[in-house]
Formats: sequence, C-alpha cells, structure tokens
Amino acid sequence: MQDVGLLPESAISGLRAKPFLKWAGGKTQLIPEISKSIEAVVGRWDSFTYIEPFVGSGAVLFWFLKKYRNAGRVIINDINRDLMIAYRIIKDNPFELIGMLRTIERSYLSIVAEEGRREFYLSVRSRFNGKNLDEIENTALLIFLNRTCYNGLFRVNSKGTFNVPFGRYNNPRICDEATILADSRLLQRTEIMSGDFEVTLPYADGKTLFYFDPPYKPVRMTSSFSSYNRNAFGDKEHIRLRNFCNTVNALGYKFVLSNSDVKNFDISNEFFDSIYAAFNINRVLAKRMINSDPSGRGEIFELIIDNH
Repeated sequence: MQDVGLLPESAISGLRAKPFLKWAGGKTQLIPEISKSIEAVVGRWDSFTYIEPFVGSGAVLFWFLKKYRNAGRVIINDINRDLMIAYRIIKDNPFELIGMLRTIERSYLSIVAEEGRREFYLSVRSRFNGKNLDEIENTALLIFLNRTCYNGLFRVNSKGTFNVPFGRYNNPRICDEATILADSRLLQRTEIMSGDFEVTLPYADGKTLFYFDPPYKPVRMTSSFSSYNRNAFGDKEHIRLRNFCNTVNALGYKFVLSNSDVKNFDISNEFFDSIYAAFNINRVLAKRMINSDPSGRGEIFELIIDNH
C-alpha cells in the first residue's frame, strides 16, 4: 500500500491531525496556555530538538508538529508500550490499521442488542489482554476498546491488565480514517521510543525543549484514578521528575511541565510549590469532566511550570 509519508500535501491538507485516542487528562483545552510557555522559547530558535517524555494521547504533540516545522528532531516517549506501538503503527502502517478497524467497526455496529455488544467488547478485551497479537491487531483492538469502554479511559491494574468496563454508546466512531491519515503524515517527523522518562535525556542536543505531562498527582484522595500502566507514579516519582528537571536546567535545556494543582482542595498543600520553588509556577483554569463524583467536575486550577 502507498506510504502516507509520500502522499502529496494536497491529498490530506484538509484533514485535521488530533489525538487518535480519548485520554483522561488530555491537554487539548490547555494548549492555549501551554503554548505561551513553549512559544516563549522556540519562537526565537531557527532549529531545535523537541522531546515529550510522557506523550500520552499527543494533544500538545500534534499541535506542535503542525505549528513548528523547523524542529530538527522530535522525540516522543511513553512507558505505556501499547500506546507507543500504536504511534508506530499509525506512522508506518496506517492503511493496514484502517482496514482492520473497518472490519471491527462493521461487526460491532451490526449488533443491535446492548448485551450482545457487551459480550463483543469483553471478548475483545480478553484477546487484547492475552497479548498474543501482532502490532497492527494490538493497535486496532486498543483503539476499539478506547472508543467503546466506559468514559474512553485507558487504565490497567497492578498486573498490567486493561480492566475498564463496557461503555454504552449508540454509534461510536471506531474507525476514524481521516484522523489516522492526518496523524500518520505528521508522525513521519518523529522518533518513537518506549521507556522511563529518563531515557530521553541523551537525545537532547543544543537548543532543546522538553514538554513534561506526567501522570497527575490526585488533588484529593477520592479522585485517585489508578494507573495508565502497572507502575504507579506517586510522590517519589514526582520528586524524581523534579530532579530530572534540575538536570535539564543545569545542562542549559528548556522545559515546560504541566500537573494538577493540589491546592484546589487543600490550600495548605505545598507539594509542588515546594519541590519546584526554583522555577516559574503558573496556575491556569481547566475543566475536569471525568470523575465518578459530579462534585469533582467543573473548573479547577492546574499548574504550568517552566524554567524560562
């Protein structure tokens, strides 16, 4: 099949690249604020390296790739191996993925009864967790589960098993061909890794900007959301990330970091204000929509931290 990277610009110029997965904590709504910190640095650079050690669903990444074509290198990484397989498949095998998603979508939407759809979902979830899959099927099943599970979450238990229950959607869009092709086009410019955030440091060279979007620290105990992978990201990990930011700063590189604001429900909580006291801390408003308790939804402050 034709390589999407070789398609003429006019073939997909009308398509809008965006995250191909729903993602709790996605940064689409915060891009106007995050972009201010990013533009304050790279707006002055002719060529540079951009690194995202916690790429997640890529909301900031796809915004960045569309806006900054002068980035010499773009490195993306996440510890979630299934997620990074999906990025590679969308980059290198978009047409094969689209074909498989179309087949799954037709089969699923042909089922009318909710119970039948639930059984289909649970069967796919079991197959996905079995991991005896090639990478294209692994990605197709991941996207299907993301589009049909409860709230579009990605969550695994301590054993690394995807455990999100079935979601009730009348007509979910399982195969979003336009997004896959537009994303694939932009991802041709990226180098894709999977591992701990610290493995990205050797890729920094000269003018380099890191954007960190780690798993958020819960703003209160009842809002704890389990994990995107089997390795929990607790206070020790947040401090390890702060230490990494100290290293990035000492080497002369720039960074922007986003996280929750634990002061929302406990004004005396100085966790982030304390560990990032050496850097710039900005509080911005965001909306949180995924919460089992309706009182936990609505506008809330989040943090944008940088060293410039």
